[in-house]
Amino acid sequence: MQNGTDLYALDIDGASFVRACGGPCTEGCVILARIGEDAWALGDSKRPGTEPLRFTTEELAAAGIDPARFGLNV
Repeated sequence: MQNGTDLYALDIDGASFVRACGGPCTEGCVILARIGEDAWALGDSKRPGTEPLRFTTEELAAAGIDPARFGLNV
């Protein structure tokens, strides 16, 4: 939670997910979408029934994930 925002209260219906694999993956199992200002959803396309995890930009950066690398604006 950052700045009092509950990331899981944000609506992700209609979010545009992109493949966010870091290697030579051809299946694109890791998916990433911007769901708000400084808010991201990270999911697994192989498990469509599983709710994506939510992160702030700072949390993604700490994990070494740069959304810009996958064509998403930060």
